[in-house]
Amino acid sequence: ALGTLNAVAQEGGAAADRVFEIVDATTHIADAPDAERLNRVNGHVVFDGVSFAYPDGTRALNGLSFVAAPGETVAIVGPSGAGKSTVFNLLMRLYDAESGAVSVDGKNVRGVVGDTLRANIGLVAQDSALFDDTVQNNIALGRLGATNAEIEAAAKAANAHDFITAMPDGYQSPAGEMGRNLSGGQRQRVALARAILRGAPILLLDEATSALDAESEAKVQAALAEFSKGRTTLIIAHRLSTVRAADRIIVMEDGRAVEEGTHDALMASSGAYKRLVELQLS
Repeated sequence: ALGTLNAVAQEGGAAADRVFEIVDATTHIADAPDAERLNRVNGHVVFDGVSFAYPDGTRALNGLSFVAAPGETVAIVGPSGAGKSTVFNLLMRLYDAESGAVSVDGKNVRGVVGDTLRANIGLVAQDSALFDDTVQNNIALGRLGATNAEIEAAAKAANAHDFITAMPDGYQSPAGEMGRNLSGGQRQRVALARAILRGAPILLLDEATSALDAESEAKVQAALAEFSKGRTTLIIAHRLSTVRAADRIIVMEDGRAVEEGTHDALMASSGAYKRLVELQLS
């Protein structure tokens, strides 16, 4: 349930303040009295020796360190339970690291106002939740005040325009509670359109194309490649075909980064990444 709230909160922008309140109450994360407000960031993300366990004691990260430079696309892969989604939770400050530091543009996220941090982040999650409103309004949550033309352009970029216009009422068609009137792949494309409209300098994709067929995924990947230019993009994916083109791939095991490099370099090194690829192909 919290994961769904997180997804709604991150994707919903200013209109989801009420959801942030629920998230804040659930995770007990409060801004420091002297917290600094972030303006638009360049997107330099650093995890420096970060360790973390969830309140139930589940150990998730063990001294994780990595850097994502502004404009770089970094994929994070690894087996289930390796700590991949926790990276996103800490970057969005839904939890605080117990040791080490998470920083954006050199500022420790503990010392910044949470909503100004999250305003710089767009998230598309595997279980992207939609509100019980029109498809257009669900996309418009990405940036309040966006014009119809801007909303439509974002939908086209996310390969969503055609299925939306084929619905009985087009963009005014109801998405239904939690988007139940749409298929999983359609929900993901609406959430992606929302993130594209948001235009945040940091983009987080958590299994963002997992519900798409091969043809739709190829179109969305092409759109993402264009949209990601100049943005810091972090990708979590189990389907390793979706991460081949990343500037860098970080392989996680047991909460640590055990390998790092391009797809070709990691395949040549015959380590953990190559084993993951071979496991998927078998």
